[in-house]
Amino acid sequence: MSEHKGSAWYADFFTELPNEFWRRAAVPELTTADVGFVQERLGLAPGSRLLDVPCGSGRHSLALAALGHRVTGVDISTEAIGHARRTAEEATVEAEFIVADMRDIPRTGDFDAVLCLGNSFGYLEPADLTVFIAAAAAALRPGGGLVVDFSATAETVLPGFTGQDRVMRTGDITVEAAIEYDVLTSRMLSRYTFIRGDERLDATAVHHVYTSGHIGALLRDGGFTDVTLFGGPDGAPYTVGSDRLLVTARRGTVQ
Repeated sequence: MSEHKGSAWYADFFTELPNEFWRRAAVPELTTADVGFVQERLGLAPGSRLLDVPCGSGRHSLALAALGHRVTGVDISTEAIGHARRTAEEATVEAEFIVADMRDIPRTGDFDAVLCLGNSFGYLEPADLTVFIAAAAAALRPGGGLVVDFSATAETVLPGFTGQDRVMRTGDITVEAAIEYDVLTSRMLSRYTFIRGDERLDATAVHHVYTSGHIGALLRDGGFTDVTLFGGPDGAPYTVGSDRLLVTARRGTVQ
């Protein structure tokens, strides 16, 4: 069990109902686009060793493993990891899945790439984000690649921010969401109510909002080079108002 278990909001958020909602919401086309971006932008060789953290229910891990890569997925949600393992077995796809906090990834120095997808980079407050970046660098071989996926940069969330409530539905699951921006802490608070039949679950997600420039500086300070920003998996440039930031970088040869 991770030494950080229980110390962060995401340690208890991702139970079956929220996980099942996002499993349904993440349609296969989204995964295909992300995997294509990772392979192309990092120039992955066949059979590359990849670390997917946090991997959630394993959609990226399984897609990359099906292409022949050697994938290790790490997530703090035991429910999500259990789902990923069952899906891998059913699909006869080889992938390793580990329950652990994203700061506790294997620092083996032999992964070809570390992937932080699914808007999870902002789960961590500044001090913990520095720990994660150092861990990612330590997991990689020199020259290994990094992809960060983040939809809560200041340049994305603040232009035109209204905080309007919204309702999302997929199948028999309805989600009511109220979004608030805390200016004192630069955090976006997403208060969700998940409803499925008689089930009702209230949960709050927290995203620390960083500027794209701050993210680049943190990565460079953590030993990464060739930091490049994209506005999506199609390779569009990242600009103010882009819905999503994808960052690629390389571990430097000196640590």
